Amino acid sequence: MTQAELIDALAEQADLSRATAGKALAVLIGVVTEALKQGDEVRIAGFGTFGVAERGERRGRNPQTGETITIAASRGAKFTAAKAVKDALNGG
Repeated sequence: MTQAELIDALAEQADLSRATAGKALAVLIGVVTEALKQGDEVRIAGFGTFGVAERGERRGRNPQTGETITIAASRGAKFTAAKAVKDALNGG
């Protein structure tokens, strides 16, 4: 599902205009992103938890030259689905 398709579905199911649904989605994404930047978790009951995964510095290899390189530590977003979502995906 693309962002445009998600906005269409939100607009239809919540009886909103596409513009209002688009703004609501943009605000949700912004709020979640800002919370993650601050290192917080965002828990949405019945849906899941957005969090930050810390990746340590590690050794890698340049596939073109074979040279060993150091890959810097980084942070990435992670999502853990709630039990209700897992059950829905597995026929529950």
